[in-house]
Amino acid sequence: MLWALEGTDKLFECTKIFEERKGELLVELERLDEQRQALDALKTATDELLHKKEKMLTKKEQEIEAKLQEVKQREASVQQMLEENKKVLETLNRANMDSVSQTYAKMKAGAAAQILNDMNVTESSKILRSLKPKTVGKILSKMDPKKASKITLELTKTVK
Repeated sequence: MLWALEGTDKLFECTKIFEERKGELLVELERLDEQRQALDALKTATDELLHKKEKMLTKKEQEIEAKLQEVKQREASVQQMLEENKKVLETLNRANMDSVSQTYAKMKAGAAAQILNDMNVTESSKILRSLKPKTVGKILSKMDPKKASKITLELTKTVK
């Protein structure tokens, strides 16, 4: 019977320890629940902030894409205008060269040779290139031989 009493005391002591431990565990469980709630609130706030940032980023990307399209359109427009201007410039240069050519074609070979002799080789050859070969021959024969040979070399180059 003593043994039974000792068992009861031990049982009572274990129950007492379990009750104390139960209280500690409840406090710890409450603390963990509060932390979980704080963590859930933080997660929700973070998710909302992330969603808001993603929306802003998407909006900015759309704005940038729109600006890029606008720039591409303007670039294409400028390129087209540049091509048109080149054509107009070529037409004007051709008309100007035709006028100059007609002037030199009407001049006497000696007078044309004197003028072309004073010009640089590139410009002289451009003018001579637009004249008839017979006229070019007459003008070159009246020019300084060294200058005429340089111009002749320039005339043999491919027109760019």
